[in-house]
Amino acid sequence: MARVDLVKVSKKLRDNQRTGATFSIRDLNLSIPEGRTLVILGPSGCGKTTLLKIIAGLITPDSGEVRYDGVDVTRTVPAQRRIGMVFQSYALYPHLEARTNVMSYFLFKRKTAELDALAREKYRRTSELMGVSLTQLLDRKPTTLSGGEKQRVALGRCITRDPALFLLDEPFSNLDQALRERYRVNLKLLLRQFDITTVYVTHDHYEALILADVLAIMDGGVIEQVGSYQEIYDHPRNEFVAGFLNRHVGTPPISFLPGGHTGAGESDKVRVGVRPEDVRLSRAPRQEAIKGMVVGSMSMPLINAVLVSVRIGADEVYAHGAADDDFRAGEDVWVTFKRYHVFDAVSGARLRTEDGRTAD
Repeated sequence: MARVDLVKVSKKLRDNQRTGATFSIRDLNLSIPEGRTLVILGPSGCGKTTLLKIIAGLITPDSGEVRYDGVDVTRTVPAQRRIGMVFQSYALYPHLEARTNVMSYFLFKRKTAELDALAREKYRRTSELMGVSLTQLLDRKPTTLSGGEKQRVALGRCITRDPALFLLDEPFSNLDQALRERYRVNLKLLLRQFDITTVYVTHDHYEALILADVLAIMDGGVIEQVGSYQEIYDHPRNEFVAGFLNRHVGTPPISFLPGGHTGAGESDKVRVGVRPEDVRLSRAPRQEAIKGMVVGSMSMPLINAVLVSVRIGADEVYAHGAADDDFRAGEDVWVTFKRYHVFDAVSGARLRTEDGRTAD
């Protein structure tokens, strides 16, 4: 196992040869705890894969340091870093059987009796850990394997290397939904069994929720916030994080309103962000409630709820209601917030969170 630290890492890359556009990672600091799974979550093009390649040594930063257990490995080649990588494409040798792909770490090393014994032991251990789901594939070539089967072989190869650090770049993105669900759970169990330091890159919020011990939200080459999923969801550092991290995929993560609606501050100086599950609707007038009008509603059977859109002045807010709630377009409702965040209107930084009982 290894602890990984990135210290003031910067890298400028040309990401579009036609337009000459550049992409930068700027003075990035990040610590990856030993034996934990860090998931880097962010929108497409934010620099997640670039950051993973810097950790692996496939890209050398322009400045800053990459440290493994306090040792600067910034200029150390990947082969000497004891890393195991699984790419989105799996990167298997197409002309070799799966068995040879799994053992490819030993394929290009000088043959000795000690190395052969180590290879046999690694093969036995990997087969036991992966079970029949791997062993039944070993005599087949990658060209005859499905996406899910290639993923198993790629993971088996990664394990066989006995790495100090796992690096995974959206390895399930090419699988259908059912396979993704299955392999996420399998991978989580595998990582717990190994207790190995892991960096996992994804743009899938649900995947991050399942796999992350520690979550890093990234945007535009910058790590916006690091913490557990719950910590970041409950206390986002800024408007981007609050609007990006979504527990209920397919629905708006948060609604933003001028501060004057809640008395949180002057409308031009602060904005209020409230998540749908914290919005309460009533057909009867309520003290300190805000009057609004229902715009429409949408059923969400996966969470046994309905998503109601309500217009408040020139703004719109979303609320989760019970599955049998029958709010109709044009109907007047009174809106209260169980909990909401207050953000600076200029910088977007979160100033405080009000939950009806305490403020932080």
